[in-house]
Amino acid sequence: MSAARILTIMGSGETAPTMVKLHREVMGRLGAGQHRAVFLDTPFGFQENADELCQRTVEYFRQSIGHDLDVAGLLRLVGMDTMQLESALAQLRRAELLFAGPGSPTYALRQWAGTPVAQILRDRLSQAGAVTFSSAAALTLGVKTVPVYEIYKSGIDPFWLDGLNVLAAVDLPVVVIPHYDNAEGGHHDTRFCYLGARRLAELESALPTDVFVLGVDEHTGVLFDLEAATASVWGRGAMTLRRDGESTVVHAGETVSMDFVRAAGAAGSGSAWGPSAAALAGLSTAPAAHDDGSASASNDAASLGVATSQAESAFETAMANGDATGAAQAALGLDQTIVEWSRDMLQSDEMDRARAALRAMIVRLGEAAVGGLRDPRDLLAPVVNAALALRRVVRAEKRYDLSDLLRDELAAAGVSVRDTADGVVWELGG
Repeated sequence: MSAARILTIMGSGETAPTMVKLHREVMGRLGAGQHRAVFLDTPFGFQENADELCQRTVEYFRQSIGHDLDVAGLLRLVGMDTMQLESALAQLRRAELLFAGPGSPTYALRQWAGTPVAQILRDRLSQAGAVTFSSAAALTLGVKTVPVYEIYKSGIDPFWLDGLNVLAAVDLPVVVIPHYDNAEGGHHDTRFCYLGARRLAELESALPTDVFVLGVDEHTGVLFDLEAATASVWGRGAMTLRRDGESTVVHAGETVSMDFVRAAGAAGSGSAWGPSAAALAGLSTAPAAHDDGSASASNDAASLGVATSQAESAFETAMANGDATGAAQAALGLDQTIVEWSRDMLQSDEMDRARAALRAMIVRLGEAAVGGLRDPRDLLAPVVNAALALRRVVRAEKRYDLSDLLRDELAAAGVSVRDTADGVVWELGG
C-alpha cells in the first residue's frame, strides 16, 4: 500500500468532467499502477436506481480516470447477512482508496451506525491510502451533520445530527458543508447545501465552541495531503472556513497549510473572529497558485447547463457567419460534452436541455443543407450584375426591346429589377 495519506472533500461533481483532473491527481499521489479502489455506495442505497448509479460511477472511473473501481455492495447494511457484511467490510479495510458521493447523509448514518465504517475511514487517514468523499457523503465526515432532506424537503426545523467525526483523526473539529455556493433556488437562497443564510446562522449558533464550518463549493474539491500537511483547492470555486458568521476563503488554485485551516477556526468561546486571511498569510505553504486544471478544454464549463449555453452560442455565431464547419464543430462538441457529463449523478434537467439543444442544431444543419448557409444574393450577384451591365449597354443604344427582354428574363428567374433615381436596384422574389 502507498505511504501517501490523502483526504479529498468535494462539494459536488464527483462523477463530472470538472473533477476528473483531481481524481487523477489523487490516484497519482498513491503511486504508479492500479490501486485497490472501492466505492462505498451506501448514501444512495434507498434509491430505486442505486444499481444504475453504481454502474455509472464504475464506468466514470474506468473511462475518465483510467482506473478500476470496485463496489462495496453496502447499499443496505441494516438486516444484511453477517457473512456478506463482513466480506464487504474486509474489502473496505483492504482498499487503498475509499470513495463515496451523493445520496442522503441521514440514510448513510443510519446504515453505518454500530458498524466499523467510521473506524475504517479513520484508519485509512491515520495509516496510508486515500479517502474521497463528496456531497452527501462529505456531510457525514464532521462532528455534526446537516440532515438536508429533512430540513429542505420536509420542512423540519433546523437541527444537527451527530456525524462520524472521521476528521478528528486529522485534528479538524469541523462540520463539512458541501454545495456551499449552490444557486439552484434562483429567487430563494439555497446556498450552504440548501440551508440558506438564515438557517445556517441558526445552526451555527448551536455548534460546540471548538467546532467550525468547512464549506466546499460545487464542482470544487479540497485535497488534504496529510503527510505534507497541506490543503489544495481544485476546480471552480473555493473552500470557506467559517466561524460565528465570519469567513476565511481559500480559492481554487491556492494551497495553504493544515495549520492555516485549523487556525482559521481557532477563535475562542465568546471571542470575536480573530485570524483573518491576511493575518494567517504566513501559514500559507504555496505563495503561487498551483495548476488545478480548471482551464483545460475538456472540463472548461462548470456544469452541463453552462457547457450547453456555450455550445449554443458558438453554433449561432457560426450559422450567422455562414460557417458550416464551425456549426458542425459546435454540434459535435456538444455531443461529446453530453457523453462526458452522462455519468454525473446530479444533473436535474440539464441533460434533457442539452439533448434538446443538440437536436435543434441537427435540424438547423439539415435545413441549411437544403437551403444553404450563404446569402443567395451573394451567389447570384456576379450573374445578375453582368446581366444588368449588358442591359445598360443596350439601353444606351436605345434597344429598349432587348432591355425589356433582359428584365423579363431576370424576373422569370426570380430577380426583380427596378429603375430608380439613384440607379438600378435588384432583389430576389420581388
